[in-house]
Amino acid sequence: MKNLLILCLILTLPLQVIGQIKSVTFSPEKNQINSGLPLPSEERFLIDGVLPRGIRRVEVKIYKANKKITTAESYIWKAAYLSNPSAFEIYVAYPLRSSENYTLKFFYYNATDTTEMSAVKDAIHTNLETYLNANFEVNKKGVKALVSQKAMMVQLNEIVNQGLSNYTHQLDQSFNGFSDVVKQKIEQVHGLKLKNAKFNLLKKDDSTKGTDNAYYANQILAQLVALTKAETDQYLRSNLLMLVDVREIDNYPTQKKPYYLPINIGYAGTYFGGGFNDLDYGTSAFAGISVPLGNKNFTKILGNASISTGVFFSNMTDGNQTEISGPLIGRPTYIGLGYSIFRIMRFNAGAVLTSSNVNSNFEDVTVYPFIGFSAEFNIWLGLKP
Repeated sequence: MKNLLILCLILTLPLQVIGQIKSVTFSPEKNQINSGLPLPSEERFLIDGVLPRGIRRVEVKIYKANKKITTAESYIWKAAYLSNPSAFEIYVAYPLRSSENYTLKFFYYNATDTTEMSAVKDAIHTNLETYLNANFEVNKKGVKALVSQKAMMVQLNEIVNQGLSNYTHQLDQSFNGFSDVVKQKIEQVHGLKLKNAKFNLLKKDDSTKGTDNAYYANQILAQLVALTKAETDQYLRSNLLMLVDVREIDNYPTQKKPYYLPINIGYAGTYFGGGFNDLDYGTSAFAGISVPLGNKNFTKILGNASISTGVFFSNMTDGNQTEISGPLIGRPTYIGLGYSIFRIMRFNAGAVLTSSNVNSNFEDVTVYPFIGFSAEFNIWLGLKP
């Protein structure tokens, strides 16, 4: 029996190769990754590549080919401050599934200059001013808003975000929307009454006679426009990075991983009855197979858990010196749950199906609980389909 256990350990010992993280190369000129070979699966890996001149940021989005880009995992590389790198390297922290197809989209950003930033600011300023002037009407009684205050705040924020859709902040700081100061100014314009406008004019000359209401309303609107421009300028005070190129690889395969059958060899104790002072139990070595409840590369808890079944190597004896065997193959058989607590060590708990001879004509079939520890090894069965 000892020699048999040693032989099983040798035959089922997995080849644990501990090495560096795999690296694949992306070529933007060829729009090719990993030289056309499948991507690594069920493990973390690196994507590297040569940087086109002037590129300061590379972002890659990876998602299943049959899914939308909103489900993508995003990974970013940024050039260090005042550095001039010639290559990038991105760490893919979430493993890809075996035998799946994925879409990869690469986004390249370079730094904007003063002229480009001025053009962005002017475009956003013009859109904000046009929107505000188009959504307020001045009449004899006051200023009428064509949309609600809440909708106006949402739409103003959207104007800025749309204007920056092809840009990103160097420090990954997004535009958080206009402040409460802008919100209060919008509320002021919404509730503006022009009955006493002549007493509220900030500036008045002969050219405004007879047009006090319109002049006052335009003053308040101009203040709101200036406030929105000032807050966008505050966000745009540093140069942004501009999207200059997008590369896409669609429906790209991953590696097919080998399929392993987990084998357990261990030692367990079976509880027959009694308490602490008169505990009745039996022990035996056992072996069996396991069915994992999940892939440990994607779910840690379920990936380490499995359902196991197998057979005890020897029969046991209870406190009455009755031999405990099994009804099927003459050995106790078990089914239970196991959980990996180290790389190959597992804790097992479950039920043992046993039988014992009450007399020569009757066999007593009983289920007892058991617990034990085992070592788990993998037998290679071939590639996954």
